[in-house]
Amino acid sequence: MTDSDEFRVDPHVKVLDERVVRRARRAGLDAIVYAPHFTRLPDVRAQAAAYSSADLLVIPAREVFTGSWRERKHVLAIGLDEPVPDFISLEAAMAEFDRQDAAVVAPHPGFLNVSLDEADLRAYRDVVDAAEIYNPKHLPRHNRRARALAEALEFPPVASSYAHLPSSVGVAYTAFDGVEDEADLVEALKRGDGRRVGHETGLDRWRTTAAELGHLLYENTWEKADRLFLQGTEPTHPSHIAYEGAFDDVAVY
Repeated sequence: MTDSDEFRVDPHVKVLDERVVRRARRAGLDAIVYAPHFTRLPDVRAQAAAYSSADLLVIPAREVFTGSWRERKHVLAIGLDEPVPDFISLEAAMAEFDRQDAAVVAPHPGFLNVSLDEADLRAYRDVVDAAEIYNPKHLPRHNRRARALAEALEFPPVASSYAHLPSSVGVAYTAFDGVEDEADLVEALKRGDGRRVGHETGLDRWRTTAAELGHLLYENTWEKADRLFLQGTEPTHPSHIAYEGAFDDVAVY
């Protein structure tokens, strides 16, 4: 933990291992929010618990891919009690997040075709609790657009590393007062509590951006083709047996 009451969290991290934990501690973080792709909530929770300690809290979350693969909208939900699959309609996902009283964050708003756009943010103004205004995978113009959207629609901001690589963890963070655990963070996000965002600048920022963009290119070519079309149904696909048909009527892919 940091010496003051300030609680620094990297609110969107995709990777978790001992390297990530060491990196987070060196970056002065108190917590990371762990939200890997295509991993069911019980497994995310188990992994988060295994790597949590008195020095670093690992908070489980889900970045749900709503809509079809070609028209997906990513939404980050923190504080879920029950699993929510990918590839269901945006409307159904938002209703489920609301039912579970989760904290909902719009990651990388307005970015390409994988994000909530202005119309979505307006439509779900009462469900979305915060908008990400910075992550290092963005170019500066993307971060400026995200910040402009958040300010225009009066969403409280968050900054995250959106780390797909261990070396990126902690390069951006959001700091709160009076937060100590997952429940506190969920409530702080939902209440819109004051917070401070920070991130690396200069050459360090550009090194992280270059590395993450290189990973993005790989992730959206061979890895995803292999994952989706060669290995079969994802564990977070709504037709997976684990969901017992609960989302069959809102599945879109």
